[in-house]
Amino acid sequence: MVIPTKSGILLLFSCVAFIAVVGCVFELSSGEPSLGQWQTIIILALSFPLGVFTFIAAAREAKASM
Repeated sequence: MVIPTKSGILLLFSCVAFIAVVGCVFELSSGEPSLGQWQTIIILALSFPLGVFTFIAAAREAKASM
């Protein structure tokens, strides 16, 4: 089975966004984030909705192309 190009790109962005979410959670739980508290919170607040949106969009595109 081959993944359509648009779905694959959206899924790639989703994976990168969720990796950023996990990294931010670990940084915040460690006590002193490398980039600073507020910068890490901003990255977390932006990357979580982006990851959810791109994952849903990738699933819809894959379903539409089948």
